[in-house]
Amino acid sequence: MATHYIKPERKSLHGSFSKDLLPLLTIDSGDTVQFETLDMGWALEPWKKPGIPKRFERKQPEDQGHAICGPVYIRDAESGMTLEIKINHIRTGTWGWASAGGFPPELNDRLGTAGDEYFMHWKLNADKLEGISEYGHKIKLKPFMGIMGMPPNEAGLHATLPPRYCGGNIDCKELTAGSVLYLPIAVSGALFSVGDGHAAQGDGEVAMPALECPMEIVDLTFILHADMKIKMPRAHTADGWITFGFHEDINEATMIALDGMLDLMEELYKFERKEALALASLVVDLRITQIVNGVKGVHAVLPHHSIGKV
Repeated sequence: MATHYIKPERKSLHGSFSKDLLPLLTIDSGDTVQFETLDMGWALEPWKKPGIPKRFERKQPEDQGHAICGPVYIRDAESGMTLEIKINHIRTGTWGWASAGGFPPELNDRLGTAGDEYFMHWKLNADKLEGISEYGHKIKLKPFMGIMGMPPNEAGLHATLPPRYCGGNIDCKELTAGSVLYLPIAVSGALFSVGDGHAAQGDGEVAMPALECPMEIVDLTFILHADMKIKMPRAHTADGWITFGFHEDINEATMIALDGMLDLMEELYKFERKEALALASLVVDLRITQIVNGVKGVHAVLPHHSIGKV
């Protein structure tokens, strides 16, 4: 199996999903790609106040969203298959930023944080997994990628902001190194892209940005599953299985995540559906993935070894 490398260059960057984008790289199932990524804002240097950092030149309208790298074409990938993405290793860059206010969502009006943006610059230590802000705040880093996904099988450009059934801006803090993400493939070749590095984030991503940062290493292995049929993303982590729900209505997102969890429990344990729901009420946790991407996210977590038989 081969290993490929992608660095953030003009030819490797785009700010939207589209089935019409030309692939940057073609790989086989089982291959690994090691990406280096920009922060979501296309910056070439640390963000500091005042002013805007030097950025990659962006083309409109295709670069209106997050800076993502790809697309990667996977031979033999077809609509209806599932793409397994093994997250082998993630290493942050040396800097990041976070902020609050300054964004138009209803959230800022409701919380009294509308108006000028409050900005934090962070120094990141990838070896110690430690971040220190310019104001002396100190937090533990838990890096993951906000965006891992593919375009839907629909014409035109698709924004990077909302998550979709085929992935995208999922923003789930559980998708750290060692985790595996499974995505339904919508188009031939898959056309996978990744970006929006987060050094840390709480469930909800409540201010809109997380601790946004470039990534020095995002090491991913891609495996095709022709016979695995899923409707929505799911993941396997060190702590448990995860199913996702995305919808503008958080209650509907909850139902989608729970529906996927019952499907998974039926597959894993051969439970009847009502049996799965009864047990889910005892052992499954529902968490708010994010509330700030227009399409909200909920994920259901089934901890490993939480169900057994005597």
